Amino acid sequence: MSTAVKNQLRVCLLSVKYNIMREMVNKVTFLTNISFMILNNASILVQWFILFRLREDVGGYTFREIMMLWGLTAASYGLSHILFARAFSLPELVIKGKLDAYLVQPKNVLISVITSSIRISAIGDLLYGIILMAFCRLGLREWILAALFLVTGTVVFTAFSLLLGSLSFWFLRMDILENQTVMGMVSFATYPDGIFQGLSRFLLYFIIPVGMAVWHPVHVLARFDAGMLLTVLGYTALLAGSSVAVFYRGLKRYASGNLMGART
Repeated sequence: MSTAVKNQLRVCLLSVKYNIMREMVNKVTFLTNISFMILNNASILVQWFILFRLREDVGGYTFREIMMLWGLTAASYGLSHILFARAFSLPELVIKGKLDAYLVQPKNVLISVITSSIRISAIGDLLYGIILMAFCRLGLREWILAALFLVTGTVVFTAFSLLLGSLSFWFLRMDILENQTVMGMVSFATYPDGIFQGLSRFLLYFIIPVGMAVWHPVHVLARFDAGMLLTVLGYTALLAGSSVAVFYRGLKRYASGNLMGART
């Protein structure tokens, strides 16, 4: 079992490596995409800097916590699109019948699919997030927690998108719902959870998992809470397991004739 896991990790890393090497053929475009993404993210944070010159906190967040929020969101979103970019465009593969090529490969289908492409600008998101976290002057324990939450955030973003995308095996036009929901998740993640109340707060914690991806982690980084930490870890494992199960359940429908239905 251990050997199988190591082999899958090796395949995943090799796929990411070759995707990056392929994109680096045009180095100017490669570096420009990364640089402009960092600048774009930085320009938006300026608005928060101006706002915090006028008041001490927003929704219970200080400027340092806002930087952690933006840093963790950008880094998690970026890493998910570096390692597992295809999970965010799964409906296209299902609807157009492009999964066939992955079904005949002698390796894990899901790993093959989600690691088959990369979004280069996401490297800028990852670097920007790490730079912001560095400006927060985290201690050693906080850096360890931040690294852990980078992993959980990446898994939550990827698994949530994979879960929505896998519904394409049953429903048409899930690409629209997936894109809008994931981008909405990213947008909400850059605002303090204190400004959301009632039903909207519940939805953003458990249905659209913004809270588990970034809000709870930021609270733990600011003021350590073991309960919140365990909640994040448990939810991440549950979401990841659910998304994998739904994907393979849907894949059985694809193999039994979903391709013909999609083409018509």
